[in-house]
Amino acid sequence: MFRHQKELQFEVKVDRPDPMLARQVQEVLGGQFGEMTVMMQYLFQGFNCRGEEKYKDMLMDIGTEEIGHVEMLCSLISQLLDGATPQAQQQAAEDPVTAAIMGGINPQHLLVSGLGGLPTNSNGVPWNGSYIVASGNLLADMRSNLHAESQGRLQVARLYHMTTDEGVRATFRKMLARDRYHQYQWMAAIQELEEKNGVVVPASFPPEAEQESQPQAYEFWNLSEGTESAEGLWAAGSAPDGSGDYVYISNPVPKGQIHEPVIPAIELHHDLDMKTTDK
Repeated sequence: MFRHQKELQFEVKVDRPDPMLARQVQEVLGGQFGEMTVMMQYLFQGFNCRGEEKYKDMLMDIGTEEIGHVEMLCSLISQLLDGATPQAQQQAAEDPVTAAIMGGINPQHLLVSGLGGLPTNSNGVPWNGSYIVASGNLLADMRSNLHAESQGRLQVARLYHMTTDEGVRATFRKMLARDRYHQYQWMAAIQELEEKNGVVVPASFPPEAEQESQPQAYEFWNLSEGTESAEGLWAAGSAPDGSGDYVYISNPVPKGQIHEPVIPAIELHHDLDMKTTDK
């Protein structure tokens, strides 16, 4: 059950309208790493979570908070669009000051939403359900959550420097602080799950099950010009679970065969050369 409260989680109050900024804010609302994505991702992970109740509860807590963040951004966009009119767009062609304010407005804010937030990114591309990850594997999902929060916080930080509106910046600071804490939460969950089940996903398919492929699990193949990649722990260190040591292969050679596909039936109209030689 969900219940809506009229109060926003944090105050959202802009100093002045800015339609161009409203368009930019759309990215952190309906973009690939926007609040709509993390909201849906955490909720679907929570809805489908089986097993330990604490993980489901955490997912539902954070997912529900993200619903509030979507509402905050819609309020922010609405306030940034206050006073925008079709006439103002016409005046922008004649008045440089108006042009600076209105020149970058998203026309859909006028045509589609009536000066409100949209479930789209900053270029008007609709939000897509394929953005979310809800695999049913807790460690895989928590790592995806950390990635989503990292990218989302990065974009908000970039937006922060694209405005001098202190009211907008105050909202962004609250979001940056919450996104930082959410990263801490996912890191804590990841650490706990790794200590419990191991660092590789899925833990239910252990290294020994790979049988003859086990040696290849530790080889770094140098497949680009230069050998600088040999300098990292990924090439000279040991596996985090202690199961083996990495080996740097400076000049790797293929270990498979040349694939020679069978020519398909002529009815497929593949236009291949069908000439054959008699033996």
